[in-house]
Amino acid sequence: MNKIVALNENDYDEISALSQFAFQYELTEAEFQKKKEEAERHMIFGIKDQNKIAAKLHLIPLSVDMNGISMDMGGIGSVATWPEYRRNGMVKDLLSHALHKMKENGQLVSYLHPFSVPFYRKYGWEIAFAKKKYQIPMERIKKNWNGSGYVKRTEAEIATFNTIYHTYMKKFNGSLIRDEKWWKQRVWKNKPLTVVAYNNEHKPEGYLFYSVKNRVFKVEELIFCSLNGLKVLLQFIANHDSMADQIQMEMPENDNLTVLIDEPRFEQKVSPYFMARIVDVNSYLKQYVSQTRLQDISLQINVQDDFLPDNTGTYCLEEVDGKIDVIHEKGISESNKGISCNIQQLTTMFFGYKRPTELYELGLIGGNERDIHILERLIPRKQTYFPDFF
Repeated sequence: MNKIVALNENDYDEISALSQFAFQYELTEAEFQKKKEEAERHMIFGIKDQNKIAAKLHLIPLSVDMNGISMDMGGIGSVATWPEYRRNGMVKDLLSHALHKMKENGQLVSYLHPFSVPFYRKYGWEIAFAKKKYQIPMERIKKNWNGSGYVKRTEAEIATFNTIYHTYMKKFNGSLIRDEKWWKQRVWKNKPLTVVAYNNEHKPEGYLFYSVKNRVFKVEELIFCSLNGLKVLLQFIANHDSMADQIQMEMPENDNLTVLIDEPRFEQKVSPYFMARIVDVNSYLKQYVSQTRLQDISLQINVQDDFLPDNTGTYCLEEVDGKIDVIHEKGISESNKGISCNIQQLTTMFFGYKRPTELYELGLIGGNERDIHILERLIPRKQTYFPDFF
């Protein structure tokens, strides 16, 4: 295994040079300083050759909402290797090191945006989030949306935006719990135009980040906590008909905007987005079921994790006095009882991205109909959604 070291502020010029080369961008001095400030949150690991960085990986400590529970997450980003060092197992070693560090830190799940889905599948990550992308002719939304209230152009008011954002995100699973730095450094990074939708009682019900350029109205983020808030924002977008011919937006995979539009035949594309993996299966399952109140739950799940073998084993879930207990037994049971799956499928099921029945019908998990039914009861029906990026 390659020797891995923790990189620090003294290495940042090299860290930035490798990122700019690998991801093909250039930073101004001001942009460089902002990136450096943002990286203060990161744990950065590297492999050096003759005291020069050959490869590196950023581990970003964050928190996400998992069925109403705050769960620590390790975000993997800016993974890069100079070409002369590629195919020497450096990224594999960095990923292994990062996962073990996450487990030490109590980060039960990990997210990343893949350059290649098959590459990261080898190490246990799986697609867990998707987005629905719209290209809407402006004429399709030109109507009276009958929203009650008004919009107000506003500067950054983190408390207001955070309240709207987290109210909206309660409908979904796996979303980021944004802190003040994340709002300032990531969400408002490109300084989008901003409006807040208020009802007639002056209560905020939604917000919109957007830009208008080359006759395209681009929605950067559309968040609402009521149908009325959505309608007020749609009316605001429609009022730009003299400035834009097209609307571009990305929404959750299960978004139903098309049902509200009279002529819904326009470009709509669902695209896989972020990948995720469970880092510590035993601790994850215990925290996942800690708020679950179900009767008559008795289930055995056999999990295979080739990259983190400590996760491989049999997990017995038993209801005791209304609460579910999780018992981990090392090694896979040979009794052929219960659900059989790998770490990727376990992640997609428990995140809510794919249902147990779907994976069973595709032959991706093993089991019987009784156990599949129990697992369906255990996992809430909540769509995953992750509008952020790192």
